[in-house]
Amino acid sequence: MSLWEAGDELSPDAAARRAAGRAVRDIGHAIVGHVADVELLDEVTATLNALVARLEQGAPRQRSESEFADRTYTPTPTEAHVESYDDRPFSGSASPWGVDLRVHRRGDVVEAELTLRAAHEGAPGRAHGGIVAGLFDDVFGFALGIIGKPAFTGELSIRYAAPTPLHRPLLCRGRVDREDGRKVWITGELIDVTAPGEPVVARGTGLFITVDPTLFAAKTQQLPAPSE
Repeated sequence: MSLWEAGDELSPDAAARRAAGRAVRDIGHAIVGHVADVELLDEVTATLNALVARLEQGAPRQRSESEFADRTYTPTPTEAHVESYDDRPFSGSASPWGVDLRVHRRGDVVEAELTLRAAHEGAPGRAHGGIVAGLFDDVFGFALGIIGKPAFTGELSIRYAAPTPLHRPLLCRGRVDREDGRKVWITGELIDVTAPGEPVVARGTGLFITVDPTLFAAKTQQLPAPSE
């Protein structure tokens, strides 16, 4: 995983993909979160199906190996606003599945601000547990930037302490707890920052295995092309 300080100049393609990703996220939340008549839903279906057909006429995309070679794995500067690759499922600005994270390093902790929305709902009025787990996995990946080491998730454990609310600001933190050889343990918590006392609604612990950055590209090469 590559991390870099936000503020890098975007290409026209990257800027357009970010805008498209945001629009897809918004329509997903709008469909889930609002009443709509059948006529409107049918129009949405027809419009989206037509756009999908046009998009699928393009050549397959795959993350470039140069993306890994071009990024250095040095510790994230303190107080930096950091991002990762735009298609990253939870934090990527162009991801259709994103949660619109705003990530900063604060000393030895990374802090991710977010607000979960309608399509993130599990039980009525609260976030799906899998969304919370995925959030921790993503934020813990940013915590690896504190030590400047790429790694894969080995284990992830979540303790759900209270319902995670929707439509309210949340703060997810991650910190490196300890290292032992290639093993890195990261811990963190998800906080309801607008509730009295700012209660912790979930706690996470992850075990990550560091890896030589060149192996990321090697692993990518082993995967079959989408058409195979």
